[in-house]
Amino acid sequence: MKEKVTFMKELQDKTIKELVQMRRTFKQELYSHKMKNAIRGLKETHKIGDTKVKIARINTVLTHKIKAQNGGNMK
Repeated sequence: MKEKVTFMKELQDKTIKELVQMRRTFKQELYSHKMKNAIRGLKETHKIGDTKVKIARINTVLTHKIKAQNGGNMK
């Protein structure tokens, strides 16, 4: 639980460009985990779910930052 709070605070301090870069990195990591899991090479399968959650949290913060920057005029 404490890890989640610190990760969210860390995300809120980052710029939009940094968040996009982080999201790209985590998506590459997720792809790597999925490929390893497909050939039964991934021992810690929980990492797939953890990475998906991190990507979702980044997307949430990114959406809020973009909306705040555009004054809420986003469709």
